[in-house]
Amino acid sequence: MRIVGLIGGTGWISTAEYYRYINEEVNRRLGGLNFAECIIYSIDFGRIDALKKSNREPDVFYLLLDAAKKLERAGAEGLALCANTMHKFVDQLEPELTIPIIHGASATGREIKARRLQTIGLLGTKYTTELDFYKKRLETLGIETLVPESDDRDFMEHAILDELLKGVFKTETKERLLRIIRDLGVKGAQGIVLGCTEIPLIIREGDVDLPLFNTTLIHSRAIVDFALG
Repeated sequence: MRIVGLIGGTGWISTAEYYRYINEEVNRRLGGLNFAECIIYSIDFGRIDALKKSNREPDVFYLLLDAAKKLERAGAEGLALCANTMHKFVDQLEPELTIPIIHGASATGREIKARRLQTIGLLGTKYTTELDFYKKRLETLGIETLVPESDDRDFMEHAILDELLKGVFKTETKERLLRIIRDLGVKGAQGIVLGCTEIPLIIREGDVDLPLFNTTLIHSRAIVDFALG
C-alpha cells in the first residue's frame, strides 16, 4: 500500500470526512483490519483567510508548498489536496514535487463521463465557480459546466466561509442551495457537482432529482485507487 499525504484543514470538517471515506474504502476492498496508511497535514485555514483578505493570495501557494514538502519528506508517495478551491494551485505545485498529485476534478470528470452526462452544474466557492482551473479539467473530458448566477455565487461563498467551515448547517441555507440546484437544472444541467468539500455535508442524495457528484467521496476513492495501485 502506498502512503498518501493529505493537505487538509481547508476546512477540517471535510478533512475528517476524507479520513473516514479513505479508511472505509480501503477496508471495503481489503477486508479484515486493513485501513489506510496516510499522513495528514492540517493547515490553519485562518492563515489562508488572512492572506486573501490582505490581497496576498499568491502567498497561499507557499503555504501549500511548505505543507506538500513536509509530507514528501515524511514519506508520502502521493499527495491530495482536500479542498476543491486549493486545486487552483496544482499546476504550480506539481513541478516542485517528486510525487504525484491525485487530482479531484479529474476523478470527478471520470465519474461524470461514466454516467454519460455532457452538461453539469457546479457549486462551490467563487474561485471554483468563477475561475477556469476546475472547469477546464472537465472541459478536456468534453463536459460543459454551468455555474450559478452572480448573487448565488456570492451567497455560496458566504455560506461556505461563515457557516459550513464552522460546522453550522442552517435550514434556510440548505433551501437556497436546493433552489440554486433547481435553477441549474432548468438551464440544462444533467447533474450537479458539489464542488466544495463542505457542501455534501448539507446537500445529500435524495434531496434533489438530479444526480449529485460528491467530490469528497469521489476524490477519496481516487486516492484509494492510487494507494492500492
